[in-house]
Amino acid sequence: MRRARYVLADVFTDRPLAGNQLAVFTDARDLDELTMQALALELGLSESVFVLPPREGGTVRLRIFTPRNEIPFAGHPCLGAAFVLAAPLQLGLVVLETGRGPVPVELERDASGRIVFGRMTQPVPTVQPYEREGELLAALGVSGSELPVEVYDNGVRHAYVVLASKEEVAALKPDQNALSELDLVGALAAAGEGSDWKVRMFSPLDGVGEDAATGSAAGPLACHLARHGVVPWGEEIEIEQGTEIGRPSTLYARAAGGGDEIESVVVGGSAVTVARGEFTIP
Repeated sequence: MRRARYVLADVFTDRPLAGNQLAVFTDARDLDELTMQALALELGLSESVFVLPPREGGTVRLRIFTPRNEIPFAGHPCLGAAFVLAAPLQLGLVVLETGRGPVPVELERDASGRIVFGRMTQPVPTVQPYEREGELLAALGVSGSELPVEVYDNGVRHAYVVLASKEEVAALKPDQNALSELDLVGALAAAGEGSDWKVRMFSPLDGVGEDAATGSAAGPLACHLARHGVVPWGEEIEIEQGTEIGRPSTLYARAAGGGDEIESVVVGGSAVTVARGEFTIP
């Protein structure tokens, strides 16, 4: 029998029982792909991450699984894994090898040495108009978007709909069945002004429904707002997410670039370890 130990962390929050839950299997060398997928389904979290030895000079290599499939990159698994791994190693920087390349995460500690914040440099996304805009708007139950509806792909595809007010975002009651028919990992609705934004992200294709905190979508949101002149390039935005499902989360994102060109994307937040467990498997 094999033993698969994991750490449960709450990500994009500084207090337990909030944020987005993540299981970090800290040594996955004895686990094959089918077992990883089965463990992710057993836990039923939006993502579980499996830590492996590096292949390309990074600190570790990550494989990331939703309950239904493996994905090349995701935000809260990278940030949460960095918190979990860097604590015992006393590292200020970890480089995570993902399916979309290396993701460096810089970590900040308080006077006691406890990690309190991290910022990851994400893959730069590609951008294109979303051809099924009408279907997306109908599935969300809205008549239109304040900005062009576009898809950003940094390893996961999210489409962005910007509404006029945070109240409209909070009131959304999307048709999950209709959303599951779209060719997206996630449909994101946002509203706000200046550096203050509210987000809800729906991902029925991945078996998630509504996500508590979507790090892979926060960076492209900063890109989207900067590309369309809503916030200046380089300005950090603060994002509220997860309130409607009882998992309040706070994410920080900024994008560097100019005009229509994206140069870099950085997303930050906190995380806390809340539990440890072990699977015994054949």
